[in-house]
Amino acid sequence: MDNQRFFLYISLLMVSYLLWSSWSRENAPVAEATPTEQTASQAAKNIDNDVPQSVSTTTNPAKIDPTATNKTETQNEYVVVETDVFTLHINTRGADIHHAELKTYPVDNEHKDEPLVLLENESKTYIAQSGLLHDRVANIDVGPLAPNHHNIYSAENKKYVLSDGRDELIVPFTWRSDNNVLVTKTYRFKRNKFLIEVDYTINNQSQNAWTGRQYRQLRHSYVSGERSLLRLPTYTGGAYYDNKYEKISFDDMRENPLEKEITGGWAAMLQHYFFSAWLAEEFETNYYYTNVVKNAVGSDYIIGLRSEPLSIAPGASAQFKSRLYTGPKLQKRIEQIQPGLELTTDYGIFTPLCKPLFWILDFIHQYVGNWGWSIILVTLLIKLAFYRLSAASYKSMARMRKVQPKMVSLRERYGDDKQKLNTAMWDLYKKEKINPLGGCLPILIQMPVFLSLYWVLIESVEMRHAPFMLWVQDLSSKDPFFILPLLMGISMFIQFKLNPRPPDPMQEKIFMIMPVFMSVFMAFFPAGLVLYWFVNNLLSIAQQWYITRKFAND
Repeated sequence: MDNQRFFLYISLLMVSYLLWSSWSRENAPVAEATPTEQTASQAAKNIDNDVPQSVSTTTNPAKIDPTATNKTETQNEYVVVETDVFTLHINTRGADIHHAELKTYPVDNEHKDEPLVLLENESKTYIAQSGLLHDRVANIDVGPLAPNHHNIYSAENKKYVLSDGRDELIVPFTWRSDNNVLVTKTYRFKRNKFLIEVDYTINNQSQNAWTGRQYRQLRHSYVSGERSLLRLPTYTGGAYYDNKYEKISFDDMRENPLEKEITGGWAAMLQHYFFSAWLAEEFETNYYYTNVVKNAVGSDYIIGLRSEPLSIAPGASAQFKSRLYTGPKLQKRIEQIQPGLELTTDYGIFTPLCKPLFWILDFIHQYVGNWGWSIILVTLLIKLAFYRLSAASYKSMARMRKVQPKMVSLRERYGDDKQKLNTAMWDLYKKEKINPLGGCLPILIQMPVFLSLYWVLIESVEMRHAPFMLWVQDLSSKDPFFILPLLMGISMFIQFKLNPRPPDPMQEKIFMIMPVFMSVFMAFFPAGLVLYWFVNNLLSIAQQWYITRKFAND
């Protein structure tokens, strides 16, 4: 097998892999995707299902109504919170975040003044919920003793703003039971932070001891990841960390619900570039769970964690602490928040290559300030690292070109006798010290780097909407004018012309078509990826031309 045919096979294999992966995900069975607007009566029917079960202190607990204090309270009211990175709407029902805009991340380059909405409860549901559960006691309705996410809180103000010169904003919500258990749910926001502290302070002024637990959960109606025939869909679904990163899809939540005790860790809902996660403390043991609940027209998917019990004597107070991250997958920042959190940037099987590749890109970016130039410099470094290997390959190809007339003569001599022809050609290779597979090595090296860079570009939020220069203003999206794919195709054509001419006329025609095919194929891939391939081709052309010329003069 000559190296040109090998190149063709590798290219087709790469294209086939990307197309098959995309097709398989496009056609995989998925849960229903539906809007989730509900009336108050419809929502009330699902209350028993979307509140985690408390723990019974007896073998025969009484039936509990978790919304006993809210039967007449159906109106949702919102408190607006403004920080330098957030615009939040917190529902007084549960004091939960129902809307979160990321002020520093626009929807796209065409709507730079429109912030991206991560959490919402309108056309779809994606919200962060939390609440308290009182451990069950026989013959006592404990619903009114602890507020879950259906109970109504009160707030002093309708709007809270992180003013200039302040680094922290505190937003308290209060709830009081009929027997004088006062609960204060407090949000703490820090400047330039997507991490939110959420505390529950329970002041037990009742006549009895209070024993309860904290639960935290993320609720999401199913929406598929970004899909395209020529672009692999991104993952949308749940994940958790138990000393290792585990994904749990919406289908998994339906078929194999999560039920696990974990010390530390976190539970998250992921989507392209962004995620939300409830974070447990390092030595805190929680019961991790998933749930699927019906809404008016479909299903919502829940992942969460429930704490160990906390007992509070009459007249005493105590606190549950928690943290919620909702924002971008900024790897360097989130890995400092919680172990394993950086794994939410999921590179899949290419992680061993993607991690160091991103590190190098990020390191260079700190100095050049442009991700496009970072890609170019990384491409140059890769070429330098494998210069000797590539040089050996190009020398082998130069020898192949030199003995081309002898190979043609052998084909004419032996005709259709494949066995004699192969024997004669191998003898020629040995005599001329030619490795017929020598030209394959640069290709074998390039393919994993190519695929790794692909995942870095589509998974790393740092690359999102990253401009390069001139017409390329988003390296994570396709070239709007298809100039880079065209240039890449031209560079491929020049490369083929530098290679030995295929003896088979049909094979030669196929190779003439390949640059056109690859230009069309790559036209829909991220511009940063096409930039890498184009620059790599230019460097390969320069190296091959130099070595071929030098070899010819020797």
